[in-house]
Amino acid sequence: MAINRRNFLKASGALAALSIVPRHVLGGNGNIAPSDQLTKGIIGVGGMGRGHYGYANTRLVAICDCDKNHLKSGLELAKKKAEAGDKKVDANPKAYEDWRELVYDPNVDIVHIATPPHWHALQAIEAAKAGKDIWCEKPMTRTIGEGKKVREAVQQNNRVFRLNTWFRFKDTFYGLGTPVEPLKKLVASGLLGWPLKVTISKHTGFDWKFYWVGKDKLEPQPIPKELDYDMWLGPAPYKPYNAHRVHQTFRGYWDYDGGGLGDMGQHYMDPVQYFLGKDNESPVKVEVDAPQQHSDAIGTWRSITYTYADGCQIVLWGGDYGNPNTPYISGPKGNVYNNFVCDIPDWQKKLAEFPDPLPQNTDFEECVRTRQKFALNEENGHRSCTLVNMGIVALQLNRTLEFDSEKEEFVNDEAANALVYQPMRAPWKF
Repeated sequence: MAINRRNFLKASGALAALSIVPRHVLGGNGNIAPSDQLTKGIIGVGGMGRGHYGYANTRLVAICDCDKNHLKSGLELAKKKAEAGDKKVDANPKAYEDWRELVYDPNVDIVHIATPPHWHALQAIEAAKAGKDIWCEKPMTRTIGEGKKVREAVQQNNRVFRLNTWFRFKDTFYGLGTPVEPLKKLVASGLLGWPLKVTISKHTGFDWKFYWVGKDKLEPQPIPKELDYDMWLGPAPYKPYNAHRVHQTFRGYWDYDGGGLGDMGQHYMDPVQYFLGKDNESPVKVEVDAPQQHSDAIGTWRSITYTYADGCQIVLWGGDYGNPNTPYISGPKGNVYNNFVCDIPDWQKKLAEFPDPLPQNTDFEECVRTRQKFALNEENGHRSCTLVNMGIVALQLNRTLEFDSEKEEFVNDEAANALVYQPMRAPWKF
């Protein structure tokens, strides 16, 4: 069945045209009364989705998974939480095997997408069309073109979108021993000079999941009876089932993700994009130092270097590659090392004279109620996901690529641009 609202609603028969409009948009300006608890549904409850059953002032009313075992355990978890007194979870949420039914459930306000990345764009776009607000796991999308489509759909339908990586606005930033706000203030002060180079490596925490790679000789296996494998694949090319291709190890295959770079890259690079002030642009060049990659299974790499039009760079070192003494941020006038150590004399005293960064909207529930943009949304989230996907394309082609930041496509490179908008397996389409 094609992902087409008219066809889907006609085929389902159970959903009247008006019922697809969520309850909170039926009132004038779309704002929601403080006493009106927001509801949510989670697509994908086999892994990450199970960790997001409850967040502030919301109630879980629906879950979906194309694996019956995941769905069963998801329902059991909901019942357990409700019986323990968790008011944010219904004891018997609606259970769906087809995610489109959850998206068009009129009792759902927020759709939480916790599926593999090859599904993120289709589900986010359809949720936006259905009038739902969206909380999406990272990476935002599997390709650059998908990110552009999500951004367009969210904005055309006036939805609130949150990408689930949070280091630009809270928590200690992995191996650096500091949250990002002081780094933002230091960079904005100009004390380090310009342009800057940011080097991300195992020495700054970038080693978790780096070796999440695929296997290049997968033997076909029988499809488990509990798994709707055709639905799991969705828009991805058909490949014979193998247990290593799905669920917890899917990240090792280009069709579904981008290995450790796809899974963790946005966590590490989104805060850098933020403190460099690059939320509205992309690098103009990406270079890779890596062995030739397999066409299906993702391998490892040594380095990926992104260069912006003004000369700023982000450098990723993979595995054990690189010098541990390299500064995290290096500039013409000073450097920053782990644990927020800066080599500028009296830098803390000098920095105190500069203003703090502007506050960010970091309360998703409040953003939904007031229709404000969340701190990490469809715009800046797409740009930091573009960093990930530029690197993935360069790795697949194993060469340096130039990128047009305004058009958001590679320059004079048909093979690279073919990976910006990748064909979907029928009948799936935007």
